[in-house]
Amino acid sequence: MAASLLFSFAESVLGKLATAAVQEASLALGVHSELQQMKENMEIIRGVLLDAEKKTTHSSGLSQWLRQVKRVFSDAEDIVDDFQCEALRKHVVNTYGSFSRKVRRFFSTSNPVVYRLRMAHHIQDINTRLAKLETQRSMFGLQIIHHDTRVVHVRDMTHSYVNPSNVTGREDDKNEIVRLLVQDADHESLSIIPIVGMGGLGKTTLAKLVFNDTNIDACFSLKMWVCVSNDFDLRNVLLKILNTFKNPTRENFNNFDIEQLQIRLRNTLQGQKFLLVLDDVWNEDRAKWDELKEIIDVGAEGSKILVTTRSHAVAAMMHTKPSDLYLLECISEEDSFSLFVKCAFAKGVEKKHPQLLEIGKEIVEKCGGLPLAVKTVGSSLFSRFDKKEWESIRDNEIWNLKQIENEILPALKLSYDQLPSYLKPCLASFSFYQQDTDIMSSHISALWEALGFLPPPKENESVIDVASQLLHELWSRSFLSNYVDLGSYSWFNLHDWCTILQFIFQKASFKE
Repeated sequence: MAASLLFSFAESVLGKLATAAVQEASLALGVHSELQQMKENMEIIRGVLLDAEKKTTHSSGLSQWLRQVKRVFSDAEDIVDDFQCEALRKHVVNTYGSFSRKVRRFFSTSNPVVYRLRMAHHIQDINTRLAKLETQRSMFGLQIIHHDTRVVHVRDMTHSYVNPSNVTGREDDKNEIVRLLVQDADHESLSIIPIVGMGGLGKTTLAKLVFNDTNIDACFSLKMWVCVSNDFDLRNVLLKILNTFKNPTRENFNNFDIEQLQIRLRNTLQGQKFLLVLDDVWNEDRAKWDELKEIIDVGAEGSKILVTTRSHAVAAMMHTKPSDLYLLECISEEDSFSLFVKCAFAKGVEKKHPQLLEIGKEIVEKCGGLPLAVKTVGSSLFSRFDKKEWESIRDNEIWNLKQIENEILPALKLSYDQLPSYLKPCLASFSFYQQDTDIMSSHISALWEALGFLPPPKENESVIDVASQLLHELWSRSFLSNYVDLGSYSWFNLHDWCTILQFIFQKASFKE
């Protein structure tokens, strides 16, 4: 459990300690003063956790100290849960108990005297361990910070469709891919053009720009967009393609078997010049690909498939001609800086902060031309004008992290570190989801509520309202993609973040 997640856990345990049921149970058992001492000790340790999260990257000793903190707080939570159970048991006894049962209970393990002694011993043990941790914290120079002062400034939301004016540095790439798609294909009925590049380069964004280009509309009579991701299941891909078309008969294709799906799709594509975009393809099984291509290879001459993938093996498996393979590169430093300014400042505000702009140029240089890195770091600084804060990001040692498996870990880890502590466990929960999964806000709010991540709703607020506010904050930091707000609920997905999150939380977790 990372220090930031531990802070949220500590908040949760302290919240339980303050409940009326626990307070009443401790008074009835005569251990109220001991429990209050435990609460005060825990509050002191909780107070340094925010400072600790800034210093854990290169301190194994601090990491070990935090592991001990986690164990103590977990044991404290067990005591709190025990008190809550005792309060419930007492209520049942008072309601349904009899004199004979009370006599038997005196000699049982639920004897209040025995129970009080046992709980007092446990509380004393925890207080001793907390005092030891309090003494050790001075070794790491940890300062008490009772409240997370980092505030997320939420920008106005946009729709999920890619507005060309919001994309920086990809005009030449778009024009070249459009040219490849509309050019004659040497009498081929179906040809494939893969866009290949590492995560975070903006392959999907580029494909959307191409898909919505007017030259593409003029060239192809049918256009289809399908997100494939990790699960290249033939039936699912066929179903997704069919669902992109208008369905005047309102048939439920979900009930079709694979034979019915392939017949309906072939009839729809027959003789049509079409463009099919297969976004985020990972499958390297040639047999699966050949089976799909055989089914859809019924269109007019000049039909094309545009594929986005991180894998050169995927492109090779598709029998792509070398001249049709498009290797996407990083954007220029100039374009990176323009994108950074868009994300870090409201329109026109950057002119008031020339010193921050100079620091921003140095930060952008560290991002290495990766649009997602630039966007996430820039978003984390939105409407934050403290020069020292910008310098701390520029000089952060996290930039020394190696690029693992072609990912953009330093920039993304730094953006994660800049999140307020109450958002970090919420973001951590997304690592359970598969890449490109469409997530509904009501589902995630139920998960967060069950895990204890949500603060209590204010008056006239529901749990879903609170979860929606947190989702909006995560969206404002560019952690969510394809975010669609429908008022009472929203849809979104994570796209490239899933594999990156898994790495971050694996490194941030403590082994028992």
